[in-house]
Amino acid sequence: MTDMLSIFGITHRFGTKLVLNNVNFEMRIGDIIGIFGRNGSGKSTLLNLLFGTLRRQGGTININNHKIAPVELRKHIAYSTQNIFLPASLTVRNIIPLYFPESDDQNKIFYSEGIHKIEKYKVGRLSIGEQKYLQFLLTVHLPQQFILLDEPFAMIDPLYQDIIRNKILELSEVKGFILTDHYYKQVFDIANKCFLMKEGILNPITSIKDLKDGGYISGG
Repeated sequence: MTDMLSIFGITHRFGTKLVLNNVNFEMRIGDIIGIFGRNGSGKSTLLNLLFGTLRRQGGTININNHKIAPVELRKHIAYSTQNIFLPASLTVRNIIPLYFPESDDQNKIFYSEGIHKIEKYKVGRLSIGEQKYLQFLLTVHLPQQFILLDEPFAMIDPLYQDIIRNKILELSEVKGFILTDHYYKQVFDIANKCFLMKEGILNPITSIKDLKDGGYISGG
């Protein structure tokens, strides 16, 4: 059983700019990890490296203490990016079976709150919030044990933010999550570990005060 993801010495540059500087952390099934940082701080770069979208320039990614090649990462990790990647020309009803061939798995999406009223619409006709909510549901119900969520609460109505929050908590019994979002209160509310990315370094934090002290939010 896959139950631990760990990274050691992850370093990445874009040209001469050091974006990630010797990043290390460990997560297990049951963890909900929040990563905060200003735009351009390296949060999305880290997620893309974990998912294998970017080639690592230094460091290792391990599953259960075994090194994993980039091509193998997607067997263990699913990723909902901040950008919508669902085909705009397909209806919600037609997209769901593409992800889940089995009817029992499809029903987890079809019977999720809010899906019934949009299932006949093409993705391109949905609001950004509806698109993000659908993409979230499709991602978290995939069989991969570790889920990366880049800005899951952004541009989402408060009702659906609550649904997303509760779904993450529910599935954290069998999965591990990494969240990045500027909705820091929502993330702090459910995360059991939090980090602040600053100058390429991932710093552990324990409170919203640490975000203020780190210059991420106003101290007022």
